[in-house]
Amino acid sequence: MTLREKLERLLRFGVLAFVLAAAAFLSAVTTIRVAIRGRVVSMPNVVGKPLAEAQTIVDAGGLQLRVADRMYNSLPLNTVVRQSPAPGEQVKVSQTAHVVLSLGPQTVTVPAVEGRSLRGARITLLESGMELGEVSTAYLPSPQPDTVLLQEPAKGTAAESPRVDVLVAAGERPVYYVMPSLAGLEQAAAERMLATAGVRVTKVTYVAQAGSPQGTVIGQTPARGSRLAAEGPVELTVAQ
Repeated sequence: MTLREKLERLLRFGVLAFVLAAAAFLSAVTTIRVAIRGRVVSMPNVVGKPLAEAQTIVDAGGLQLRVADRMYNSLPLNTVVRQSPAPGEQVKVSQTAHVVLSLGPQTVTVPAVEGRSLRGARITLLESGMELGEVSTAYLPSPQPDTVLLQEPAKGTAAESPRVDVLVAAGERPVYYVMPSLAGLEQAAAERMLATAGVRVTKVTYVAQAGSPQGTVIGQTPARGSRLAAEGPVELTVAQ
C-alpha cells in the first residue's frame, strides 16, 4: 500500500469518527432536552378546593404544597383562596405551590390597639381572637417607648386577616460618633476627649511597648473612623 493510499484511508477513518462523534453529541443533547422538558409541568388550579383535595392534586403533579397564609373569606374553612404560582404556569417538578386558606366568613372587628404598649396590644388582640402581625419601629422623641403609634388594619374595620400590623415608638434615636484617633495621647487626655462626647472607656489594658512613653495610648477598639455608640464600649491599650 502506497503512502497516498494510507493517507486516504486514514482520512476516511477520521471523517467516519467525526460523523459518529457528532451523531452521539446530537443524541445526547436531544436526550437532555427531553429530560428537562419531562421535569416541567403545568401548575394545577387548586383555588376553591379544600386543603386535603388540593394536597392530593399537587402531589399527583410531583409538586409540593405550603400554606403561606390564612384570611377571612366567604369560602368554607380551609379552602384555598389564592395560590402562587398561578394555575397553568409552567414549573419544574418538586416546586412548591404556596396557598392562602380561608378562615371562613369574617366575624371579627379589629380592636383598637393604638396608644397601648406592645404587650397590651398583643393581649387585646388575643382576647379578640386575633394576633400580632409585623412589628415596625420608629425613632420618635415624644411618645413613650414601646407604644403602638399606628395599626393596620384600622380599628373598627372588618378583619381580612387574623393579624394586625403595628408601628411602635422606639424612643429617641441612638447617638453615634466617629471614633477619633487616640494613638500617642496620654491615657487621661484620651479619656477626657471621649468623656466630652459622653463616651466612657470600658477597659484599659497595659502592655510593655519599647519606644512608647509610659502611659500613652498605643491601641484602641473600635479603630479610628469606626462608628461608635455613646454607650461604647471603648477599649484602650496603654504603654506600661
